Amino acid sequence: MKFVPAIALTALALVTQPAMARPLQCAPYAREHSAIDLHGNAATWWGQAEGSYARGNTPATGSVLVFKATGAMPVGHVAVVSKIVDDRHVVLNHANWSRPGMIEKSAMAEDVSAKGDWSSVRVWYAPTQSLGLRASPTFGFIYAPGAEAGTLATETTKPSDTFLTAFADLPKQG
Repeated sequence: MKFVPAIALTALALVTQPAMARPLQCAPYAREHSAIDLHGNAATWWGQAEGSYARGNTPATGSVLVFKATGAMPVGHVAVVSKIVDDRHVVLNHANWSRPGMIEKSAMAEDVSAKGDWSSVRVWYAPTQSLGLRASPTFGFIYAPGAEAGTLATETTKPSDTFLTAFADLPKQG
């Protein structure tokens, strides 16, 4: 039996190992699941959208919610609105929020801004099976071409019956 140097074995192991896929990030996920074709870090999408896509502070199905960069989210975050529940609640589909690379569908987001303008939200956090404790600042929504902001109730201060019904049948995230 011939002696094979450890360096050669290590090199062989590296060559024969399958390629490891990188965790899916939020920006490629949002681009693939919306009609918004922007690139780069999530926090740059708001500025990039100017002049190409309509933007605003009212959710619309298919729009992309753009989160500002913070210490906890240094490159921001983007998520696709899949459903409007009421004036303070939407359902998001996104990646890389609760765990690196994790895709979450039907994640609730709640507008916790003082003015009801979606400038601050709390988002479902799978590890605790609840809304996250931290409020996250947002720029607002980028609308898909031809989309219109949803019709929302204006006097809701607690989760509506519509909200409770909408989230009663959602699958648990994990």
